[in-house]
Amino acid sequence: MDVGLKRELEEKVRSGERLTREDGIALYESDDLAWLGGLAHEVRTRKNGDVVHFNVNRHLNMTNVCTASCAYCSFQRKPGEKDAYTMRIEEAVKLARSMESENLTELHIVNGLHPNLPWRYYPRSLRELKAALPDVSLKAFTATEIHHFETISGLSASEILDELIDAGLESLTGGGAEIFDWEVRQHIVDHRTHWEDWSRIHRLAHEKGLKTPCTMLYGHIEEPRHRVDHVLRLRELQDETNGFQVFIPLRYQHDFVDMKDGKVRNTLQARTQMATGAEALKTFAVSRLLFDNVPHVKVFWVMHGVQTAQLALQHGADDMDGSVVEYKITHDADNYGTPNKLTREDLLDLIRDAGFRPVERNTRYEIIREYDGPDPARRDSPQPMRV
Repeated sequence: MDVGLKRELEEKVRSGERLTREDGIALYESDDLAWLGGLAHEVRTRKNGDVVHFNVNRHLNMTNVCTASCAYCSFQRKPGEKDAYTMRIEEAVKLARSMESENLTELHIVNGLHPNLPWRYYPRSLRELKAALPDVSLKAFTATEIHHFETISGLSASEILDELIDAGLESLTGGGAEIFDWEVRQHIVDHRTHWEDWSRIHRLAHEKGLKTPCTMLYGHIEEPRHRVDHVLRLRELQDETNGFQVFIPLRYQHDFVDMKDGKVRNTLQARTQMATGAEALKTFAVSRLLFDNVPHVKVFWVMHGVQTAQLALQHGADDMDGSVVEYKITHDADNYGTPNKLTREDLLDLIRDAGFRPVERNTRYEIIREYDGPDPARRDSPQPMRV
């Protein structure tokens, strides 16, 4: 990158001036990852100090049966297919109860777009889960699922959200975003929820007082300009609603497992390579610099590996997600080596080992407990990147 342009971008960031589309593309073209990371770390430190947030959560996928066959997805199954499953609500509640230990604060629920389940299954499942786990926040359903509920119920998204909120919904999930630009999206998504409906549903959720996450699936057939466009669309919606709490870059995964049944559901892998660690860190850094109006950037360690996740904390991220236990959507796809579970103590150790101070939060980013940071008496005690 030209020295003058580098200095201009530094001045913009340090003065709080909003970066443009052209700035974002220029940042992606830079091969100076240390400079990019340092600049993003300045921003994350200004917003969040030396804190890294985490929560104690579990993921629940009540069905993997889905009408869509998205090109990147190894989770979906068709009715009658081997490994297809749909839980009765009583089964989901029993499984959720078994996850209650360790002071669980959040249940994260995402499902396939089931062609036959009735709409009433979904609010009833939330009511019964909330009755079983009254102190646990229910973070459930993508905008794609809400759009699907409109189709099967005949209700509007507004009516659907009202009923789900009454049943205990505290936040939507951020999924279904992938990459919004149609140039890419038409090749990767096999459902009808695109930017117009995704943004409509999150806007409605924000109007009703819900705070939601937003995501981006990167590292497949998209180019940096598509990532920039994606973030800027979300940034503009955030200007309007101020309803996004956190941005989550999700690393696209190749399919290693499904070949065992002779089916490769992830059809993108023949056309692309997974993002390298350096590309992941660049994506976190540029996203943090562009997305100036969202308070948090999360690194989902399941999709990045714990070491890259620790490094992302030096490149703009300030949230390590949670304990998870099981994340079938990724673990059904890869053989990447991430564990199924990190305990609270594991997360505390990882955050301190990266040089930061752990803070446990709930779904709304309210602080539950603050912990001590790295031991300053240790000679090898890590420290965050200096700013």
